[in-house]
Amino acid sequence: MANGFFNVPIPVNEPVKSYVPGSKEREELQQVYNALREQQLDIPMYIGAEEVRTDNKVPFTPPHDHQHVVAHYHYGNASHVQQAIDAALAAREQWSQMPWESRAAIFLKAADLLAGPFRARMNAATMIGQSKNVYQAEIDAACEMIDFFRFNAKYMTDIYKMQPESLPGMWNRLEHRPLEGFVFALTPFNFTSIAANLPAAPAMMGNVVVWKPANTQIYSAQVVMELFKAAGLPAGVINLVYVDGPEAGEVIFRHRQFAGIHFTGSTGVFNHIWKSIADNINTYRNYPRIVGETGGKDFIVAHRSANAKEVATAITRGAFEYQGQKCSAASRAYIPNNIWDEVKAQVVEDLKSFKMGDPGDFSNFINAVIDEKSFDKLARYIEAAKKDDSVEIIAGGTHDKSKGYFIEPTIIVAQDPQYVTMCEELFGPVLTLHVYDADKFEETLQIVDETSPYGLTGAIFANDRYAVELATKKLSHAAGNFYINDKPTGAVVGQQPFGGSRSSGTNDKAGSMLNLLRWSSARTIKETFVPPVDYRYPFLQQ
Repeated sequence: MANGFFNVPIPVNEPVKSYVPGSKEREELQQVYNALREQQLDIPMYIGAEEVRTDNKVPFTPPHDHQHVVAHYHYGNASHVQQAIDAALAAREQWSQMPWESRAAIFLKAADLLAGPFRARMNAATMIGQSKNVYQAEIDAACEMIDFFRFNAKYMTDIYKMQPESLPGMWNRLEHRPLEGFVFALTPFNFTSIAANLPAAPAMMGNVVVWKPANTQIYSAQVVMELFKAAGLPAGVINLVYVDGPEAGEVIFRHRQFAGIHFTGSTGVFNHIWKSIADNINTYRNYPRIVGETGGKDFIVAHRSANAKEVATAITRGAFEYQGQKCSAASRAYIPNNIWDEVKAQVVEDLKSFKMGDPGDFSNFINAVIDEKSFDKLARYIEAAKKDDSVEIIAGGTHDKSKGYFIEPTIIVAQDPQYVTMCEELFGPVLTLHVYDADKFEETLQIVDETSPYGLTGAIFANDRYAVELATKKLSHAAGNFYINDKPTGAVVGQQPFGGSRSSGTNDKAGSMLNLLRWSSARTIKETFVPPVDYRYPFLQQ
C-alpha cells in the first residue's frame, strides 16, 4: 500500500454564472427547466443500496403553480426510518475506515460534477421545487454547494494536520475518529446547498447519516442524492427518507446508536429536539452532538451618517431576495429621520419595479413563498397591519394564492419599535421599519439588541467610524454574522462562516473548520520509546 501526506486541491469559490440573454448557460437551463416542468417524476427514498417505494405516493407541486404536479414522492413511516438506521450502521465500519483522501475525493468529484453536468438540473429543480429565480438558484444550488464540498475537504485536512508537540523520548499524536453511531440530518427548504451540506459534512468526516429533508425540498433533494451516487458515495453512508418529523424522532431519538443531529429549521422544533434528546440521555452510548441553526429576526440599522442610497439598496436586496425566506433576510430596519425621506423614496420606487411570477420567466425578481401555510401566516400579519392605525404600509400589501402562493413584497412603517412584526419572525417578503430620532442612535442600538431573542445576522450602515465601532460593540451578541455597510445576507463559504447564537442556534459556523470539528471525536495517543524500568524518581534519592 502506498502512503503519503496528501494536499487537496486549493479551494476557490465557484464563479457565479450570469445567465444574461444569449448566454449558453441561460439557454441550457431554460431547456432543462421546461423539460422537467413537463414531466411527472417518481421520487423514491434511498435506503442502503435500494430505491424504496411505498403505497403512499404524495403529489409534488411548485409553489408558484400549485395545481401543476411535477412529481410524486413515496412517503415512508417509522419502519423506513429504522431501515435507514440499520443501513447506515451496516455501512459504518467500512466507511469510517476508508482513508480520508478517498472520502475527500468523492465530494471533490461531486463538486466537479455539479459545476458541470449536474448544474442545470440542480438549478432547475431548485427553481421549480422551491420557487427561486435563476440567480438565487445559481448562488445556492450550484455555487454554494460546490463551495461546501471543496472547502470542507480542505478543512478536513487542516483538522487532521493539527498535532500536539512531543518531548524527547516520546511521540504524541492526535487522531480524529468518526462519532460512534449515526448522525441525523434534518434539513430546510430554503437552501438546497444547506440541505446537501448537513448530511455531507458529517459523512466527509467518516460518519454515516440518516437524512430527512423538508417535504417542500424533496424535488431537489432527489437530485442531490443522484449527485452523491454519481460521485461514488457508497450505499448506506447517506440514507434519504421522507417521513413525518415526529414519527422519525420517535425512532431516532430513542436509539442507542444516535450520535448527533445536524439541523436547520425553526427554533421551536430545535427546542423540542433538544428536550427529546435530554429525556433519552441515559439511552445513548455517548453524549450526542447537537448542532443547529434556527430562526432569526435580522436587522439593518442606519446611522445619521449613512448613505441613503446604500441603505435603500441593502433593504431592497436584503429583505426581498428569495421572498425574504433566507435565514439571514432583513426583516426589521431602523432608519434615522434625517435620511428617511430619501431612503423611503428609493425603496418604494424599487418595489414598484419588481416583477413577480414563475421563475421560468427569467425577468421575474420575485416568486412564490414556499407553501400555503406560509402564505396564510404572512397574509394574516399584513391584513392586521392594514387595520392598525399605529402602522402604515408604504409598499406592497397584496397577496393572491389562486394560482401560486404570491405575497407582494411589503414594507410596514411602525411608530412603535416593539410592534409585533418588529419582534416576531415572519420568514417572508415583509419588512417592518422604524424611523428613529437621529440623535438617539445609542438608545436605538439598545432597542435593537433587546427586541429579539435571536442572534443570527445584522447590518450597520454608517460613514462615521465611531458609530460603526459603537454598534459593533453594543450589538456584539445580536448577530453571529455582522455586516458593516452591507446587507445582512449572502454569506460565502470560506469567507463568512455562517451561524448565530441566542435563539438562532449553536453557532457552529457552517462553511468552516468549526463545524467539521463537531463531527469527530478526538483520541490522543502517546507512545514512549524507552519506558522506565524503575518506579523511583530522583527526588526519592537519599
